[in-house]
Amino acid sequence: MSQLIVVVDYDTGNVGSVLNMLKKAGAKAVLSRDPEVLSTADRLVLPGVGAFDEAIGNLRRFGLYDLLDELVLRQRKPIMGVCLGAQIMTKSSEEGRLPGFGWLDARLVRFRAPPGETLRVPHMGWNTVTPTAAGAAIFDQVAKPMRFYFVHSYHMLADTPGIEAGMTTYGYPFASALAAGNIVALQFHPEKSHKYGLQVYRNFVTGFQSC
Repeated sequence: MSQLIVVVDYDTGNVGSVLNMLKKAGAKAVLSRDPEVLSTADRLVLPGVGAFDEAIGNLRRFGLYDLLDELVLRQRKPIMGVCLGAQIMTKSSEEGRLPGFGWLDARLVRFRAPPGETLRVPHMGWNTVTPTAAGAAIFDQVAKPMRFYFVHSYHMLADTPGIEAGMTTYGYPFASALAAGNIVALQFHPEKSHKYGLQVYRNFVTGFQSC
């Protein structure tokens, strides 16, 4: 029986490509903000494009913030955050004032050029990701070198060592993926990353339980 993957609908960006990639990966995927539908999901995807505070505000306005806390922390449903969806899994962002979920002991900081260098922000385009031990489950069988599509001005900075699941270099090394337990956060867009992203979605649909 197909896994039911619910993509959380909270009015942040185009989710059509996420749904299409999940279906290619063999999942029964639906977009919903209905608490009953989210509660019946086998797994959840938290997408997002836009601003940190707007995302948190929308989740609270739709009554989804506390529900997701329950599903992720207490029921331990596997969840994958993508781009902004990954960022709001952390504690906070330099971009805004509202707290994030804090599921991951990390925070968002803006890219800053190393001394004496310039760095174009946002970080946009294809870049490589080097998996770590924490990323073994989500990056299993992804062709090497792993290449993914990025668009972001802020990056995740882990305050607990060992939750970095993938590392990328843009001016300096940064964590492009974090993972802890039933939670995985991907800064890049696997749904825009061709065969590399498709395998990530397959891993999440068929094999990912926890890291």
